[in-house]
Parts: sequence; C-alpha cells; structure tokens
Amino acid sequence: MQFDDRLATALRLQAENERGTNTQYRQLLDLAGSAPEGASDELLGKAFARLEVLSYAIDADHRASMIREPGMRLRNLETIAFLAEQELPVASAAMAVARLNETQWDVLIPALPIPARALLRHRKDLPERTLELLSRLGVSDLVLPQPETERSELPQAPAAADTAVASDPVYDIDPALEVDSESEDGIGAIVRRIEAFQRARQVSPSEAVTDAPRLPMAELHDDTGWNEARSIDFLTDAGGRIIWAERDFAPMTVGIMLASGQAGAPAQADEETLAAFEYRQPIHDGLITLEGAPAIAGDWQIDAAPIFSDPGGSFTGYRGRLRRPAAATQQANESADTPAERMRQVLHELRTPVNAIQGFAELIQQQLFGPTPHEYRALAASIAGDAARMLAGFDELDRLAKLESGALELDEGSCDFRSIADATVSQLDAVLRQRTCGFEYSGPGAACPLALTQRDAESLAWRILATLAGTASAGEVLSVTLDHDGEDILLQADLPAALSESHSVFASSAPNQAQAVSAGMFGTGFSLRLARAEARAAGGDLYPEGDLLTLKLPLLLGNPDKGATAMGNSGARLAGAA
Repeated sequence: MQFDDRLATALRLQAENERGTNTQYRQLLDLAGSAPEGASDELLGKAFARLEVLSYAIDADHRASMIREPGMRLRNLETIAFLAEQELPVASAAMAVARLNETQWDVLIPALPIPARALLRHRKDLPERTLELLSRLGVSDLVLPQPETERSELPQAPAAADTAVASDPVYDIDPALEVDSESEDGIGAIVRRIEAFQRARQVSPSEAVTDAPRLPMAELHDDTGWNEARSIDFLTDAGGRIIWAERDFAPMTVGIMLASGQAGAPAQADEETLAAFEYRQPIHDGLITLEGAPAIAGDWQIDAAPIFSDPGGSFTGYRGRLRRPAAATQQANESADTPAERMRQVLHELRTPVNAIQGFAELIQQQLFGPTPHEYRALAASIAGDAARMLAGFDELDRLAKLESGALELDEGSCDFRSIADATVSQLDAVLRQRTCGFEYSGPGAACPLALTQRDAESLAWRILATLAGTASAGEVLSVTLDHDGEDILLQADLPAALSESHSVFASSAPNQAQAVSAGMFGTGFSLRLARAEARAAGGDLYPEGDLLTLKLPLLLGNPDKGATAMGNSGARLAGAA
C-alpha cells in the first residue's frame, strides 16, 4: 500500500515547466522501476502512460542519463520491458542498469526487441544460465566472412549512413548480395561465404577476430607513436554525443558529449577538432581529453568521419575511433599501482554512494517525492549536510594525492598576497579575540605580487592561518610577519604550543575536540601537509623552523598583466623590473 500511495501521489503531480517534467519523469521511473511483485497493474499502466507522454518533452539522451544516475533502481520486469521498447540510448541505459534474478531474465529476454537483447552482451554480471539463453537465441555478433579467393570479386555494399557501426558487426548477409532465381554467381558467392564462416568458427577466438571485417578507418597505420591496441570505436549523434561504443567501454563512454566546448565538460577537444565538429568535416589526428573512469581518463587521439543519411543527405553524426598515445599508455600502466593512484580510485568509489545519499536526502528535504513531515525533512537536511562535508573531505584527499603525485598543477595567475594575508588575519583575529587570544601581525608597505590565482592564494593563506588559529590556546598571541626579499615572499608565524610540542607538524591526527576555527576535517597535520603540497606546486615550500612556521613563495617579477609567472616545480623565475 505504501508503494501504491507514493505512485498515486506522483501521478497526481502536474508538470508545469521543464524542471517539473524532469522531476516527475525521474520520480515515476524510480517508483515504477522498484515496484514490488503484486503492485497494482492499473497504477503501473498509468505510470507507463505518463512516462510515454513525458518522453515527448524530454530528449532520449537526457532520459538515458536519468536512468544511469546513481541510486536509480530498475528491478521491476515490466518497467524494464517498457524501457527496452524506447529509443536506442534509453534502451541501452536500461539494459546496463537493470537488476533481475535468473528467473526474471529467463522471462524477459525472449520478449525483448532484438536490438535491446543484443545490448545485453555488454553485461559482465549476468547469470550463467542467462548467458546460455542469449547464446541460444542467437545473440552473436559475427559476420559471414568472404572467402579469400572470391573477396576481391564480390561487390561491396556502401555503408548505410544511418546505421550504427560496431567493432563486431551484426550477424547478417551483405545486402549487396541479394539475388534472384537467375543469378547463379551470387548464390555461389553466398555459399562460399557460409563455408568460410563455418571454418572461422573452428579456429581460435583470436584468429577469428583477426579475420573479421574491420571498421572503415581500421587500416590507419600507426606511425605517429599512438598505440593502436588502446583504442575505442564509437558512434555519435548529430550533436556529437556518443550513442554507441564497443562493449568494453560502452558503460563508461556512452552519453559523453565530445564537442560541447564548455569549460568543465567531461570531454575537452582542441580547437581544430571543435571546428571540424562544427562544420561537419572529417577529423584527422585530433586531440581530446576525457574525464571519468581510470580506463578512459586522459588524452586521446581522435579520427572520425561524418555520416549523412541516404536518402535526404542530412547529417546524423560521426563514426570514429579514439586511440591512446603510447607514452600515455606506458605512464598509466606504471602509475596504476602507486599509493596515490590507489587512493584516487578509492575516492572515486566512495563518491558515488555519498552523492546518491546526498541527492536523495535533498529530494526528501525539498518534498519532491511528496509531502514529508517536518521531522523527516530536518533529518534529511542533516544527512545532506553531512554528505556535503564528506564530499568536501574527499576533494581535499583527492587534491593532496594529485599534488603529491604531480598529477595536478595549480593554475597560473596573479594576485597581491599582502592584501590576502591582511584580510585573512583580520578575519581570524575577530574570532580569536573572543577566546582571549589572537594574532600580532606586521606586513610590508608594498604589494607582494604572486603567480597564483586569487582563489588558490586565498585558500593557501586560510589553510595555514586558520589551522594555527584553531590550535591556539586561550591567552596565546601568535606573531605573524609578512615580507619579501626581492625574490621570495616569506610568511612566518609562531607555532601554537600544542603544535610546537609535536614531533611533526605534518603528522596526521584527528582533532581531540571541536575547534572554533578549522581549515579541514582531517586535523591540523593533514591541513598543513596539503598547504605544503600547494606551496611546492607554486614553486615554494612550507616548513617549520624551531617555533616558527615559514611559508616561502616566489615573488612574481615583471609585469603581472603580461602573464609573467614564477610557477613550476623548478622554481624558475622570470627576470624583469620590480
């Protein structure tokens, strides 16, 4: 009854704008996808009808992304069958996310459309009996190979412009070889191809793959240092979004927009590649950087050809291949088992469930699932806040791992570190005075230009000074001085008694008690270690000297407006007039 009530409530809502439409589609999808056995068929039917109506207002790629969202539940057989009838991106997402038991798969698979059934070949977690059922139903992706002696004589069919291309073509007979009762040569060619196919099934899998037809660009020779073995074949829609990729990489790449050109997008292409996408021209030796799972993250070379429908000649997308540079592949293999890389992989695994918890807590707190008692809304808000703090902590851990492994470089910029230090000390001193402690600060009369962005410099100053302020005891007054010697900026501060007695200020330890001022959730040692990594990435350092903590950063020399910089691990500086 609880499920029926929630579904009925979701059906009563009216989607009056785009946000409301997306919200209702997500709610109905989650409720129908998790419907228990014995749920009301009438309500489910209404849910499917409403989902069908909402589908006209939401494009297929967006609906597919909703299905793939962390926490989305697809355990209801009827809902999965409904989604399998939708467009290819939606069906692909449903087949990837669906979670059924062995008996349910046995019922569903024979009723699935052939394209949706074929998509299940990407799944690595299906029961053995389910895989056997797929095999019996003919879900194999081999083509009848042409006999070697006749291959050059057979007519070749032009590639259909609007057909997805896979590294494993669908088992079929070349349509160019359609024959009538008077074409004996055509029949003989088909017979020879069937015989060649039967012989190919008797050889090893590696030999069969070698003899299988290749993609149109498979003949590209690798003389530019790119590793052909590390490649991904793909197909995009007219907007440049990947709608198909070979099975090992499909879950990680389908849905990525290759040519968005927006900052922060998962795929960042060079200007030449973006221009080719815009004018629908062939792409040769383009460069693109992907974010995501470790298997696809990093730099790629892209070669792709535009596809146009026939008849009509309208542009439908790109067919192409991504290839890894050999150097990047070797470096990735060498760094895959480092402590920093293992930490980054752990953080990647932790972020997914925490993101899901935060998202559902916010949905409950905002009553998007329906009216919620205030007590539960308060609990949900607390959970969402805790999740946000955890994600902030994960970001700090990830930043430290990247900085210490050299995988992250700070952005170049220019700012006045004197004004940043003045403002930070003033802000913290106002809090410390309430605890009868504080800072005794002295700074230079001139500016201290620094080759960091304003945001990074403020974060560094706060991380150091807030950590010291948080560990200061009542009655302590910490001396802080800022100066420069013409080459380096020096920020020196007294260490609080609690830190000066420690064997190492960078030793990680959880705070013993709640602090009025804190620069992070992992304690003073971690915060100072992260600050040291940031300082070193900026060409400087952070180190203790007796009872003093010293931050040393290279002074930005020359004209900051012209982009002069002192950044880099080498500490090299630009010469010029101060």
